[in-house]
Order: sequence, then C-alpha cells, then structure tokens
Amino acid sequence: MAVGKEILTKIRSVQNTQKITKAMQMVSTSKMRKTQERMRLARPYADKVRLVMNRLAQTHTDHGIKLLEQHEAKNRVGFILITTDKGLCGGLNANVLKKFFAQVQEYQSQGIEVDVVCFGSKGLLACQRVGLNVVASVTNLGDTPKMEVLLGALTEVFQRYEKRELDTIHLVSSRFINTMKQEPCSEILLPIGEEVLNEDDEAHYSWDYTYEPSPVAVLEYLLRRYLESVVYQALSENMAAEQAARMVAMKAATDNAGSAIKELRLVYNKSRQAAITTELTEIVAGAAAV
Repeated sequence: MAVGKEILTKIRSVQNTQKITKAMQMVSTSKMRKTQERMRLARPYADKVRLVMNRLAQTHTDHGIKLLEQHEAKNRVGFILITTDKGLCGGLNANVLKKFFAQVQEYQSQGIEVDVVCFGSKGLLACQRVGLNVVASVTNLGDTPKMEVLLGALTEVFQRYEKRELDTIHLVSSRFINTMKQEPCSEILLPIGEEVLNEDDEAHYSWDYTYEPSPVAVLEYLLRRYLESVVYQALSENMAAEQAARMVAMKAATDNAGSAIKELRLVYNKSRQAAITTELTEIVAGAAAV
C-alpha cells in the first residue's frame, strides 16, 4: 500500500493548502469592504477641491503657477506607477505592468527618456529588473494608505515638473470597476487638461469670494491638494482592486483544491480496491493449491 500512503499524503497536503486559501479569501472579503468604503469617502474631498480650484483658475488666468504651465516639447516624461506590495491577486499587477511597459516602450522608441515613481514593491522590482530610472519609491503601504507617507515621493516628481525636468506625468494604476472586474488605467496627471479646469456647476451664480492671503496662493495650495487627492484616490482604488482580485483568486484556488481532493480520493479508492482484490486472489489461489 505504498502507493496508497503517497496518495493520502498528497490529499492531506492539498487539504492544508485549501484551509490557507479559504482563510485568505475570507480575510480579503473583509478588507475589500473597508477599502471600498475608504475609496467612496475619498471622492467628495477631491470633488470639492477641484470645484474651488476651477473657480479660481477661471477668474485668475494670470496666476503664473508653474504646475499649470503647458510644456511644448517632450524630452522627458514621468510615470507614477501604483502596484501592490503582495502577490496572490491574480493578474492584477501583470495587467498594470503590461500597460505601463507598453507606454514606456512607445516613449523610448521616440527617444524620450522616462523617470518612474513607484508605489508598491511589485512595480519597483519590475522597473529595477529592466533598468528604468526610479527617482522615488514607497513600499510596504499596508492596508490603509497614508498621505504623509506619499508626500515625499510626490513632492519630488512635482518639483521636477516645475523645473521643466519633466514635461508630462502619467498616473498608472488599477481601477476598481466591481468585485469581479478590475482594469488597468493610465491618465495624464500633469499638465492638467482642459476638462479638469472647465466651467463648474456653480458658475452661473455671481458669487464673489475673498481669499487670504491671496487668490494665487490659495490656487497654488489647492492645486497641490488636488494632485495629491487624485493620487490618493488612485491608490485607494488600487487597494480595493487588490482585495477583490485576491478574494476571487483565493476562491478559485479553494475550489480547485476541492476538485483535486476529489480526484485524489477516487484514485486512492481505486488503488485500495485493486490491492484488496490482489490479496483475495492470492488467498484463493493458495487455498486451491493446498
């Protein structure tokens, strides 16, 4: 019954794996609800900041703020790449990195250099493997994104844009559609497009505000907060997408483990039945010989 013992060992091993994947599925389900709520709560802040910024930008066109300047030529572009710190979340990181490297190769084919800011260890390791210039990175973000952890890297890339060392900044991350669907997305963070600085919903009111210390100073401050809120929102959505993808992946792994256990039990029963039949045949043959 050596074969039977080996099959039993495999069954126990798969059962232990199934317990782990089942536990990870339950943990991801719990975390996904929290990340979805955090993602939902982050939106009103970004919307209100953009609303006030729109009104200021429309009434003060001669602001002279460098972050609102449009750079004519493209000599060097920057990417803010958001991935996860951990794996076991299906093809989430692979899809984001595929979209990211496609854009990088397109720029490099035109002779445009690329700088990268990485949030998440998976993206950082991928960039280091291919030799991209990583100017800043933040890893081990945990389950709750904290803005104070991101500020250093964001300040670095925004200062490079103000100094005209970067002409365009892209934000690449995973967008949370629903529990079963997450898709990679890429948007231009800087320069800010016209669709962001368009006419707001309250423009038909003839309200006038007094800004202290000055409208331009308030606009510059709000612009920073807006850009930070966009990155924070993308990071929150990426974390929600991570938990959803991990929950689906672990559920599939648990189901596959159950199917594997059934097949192994069937093989074990067949081998056990064959061994019993062989023993009975030997006993009958011995009795007949006597």
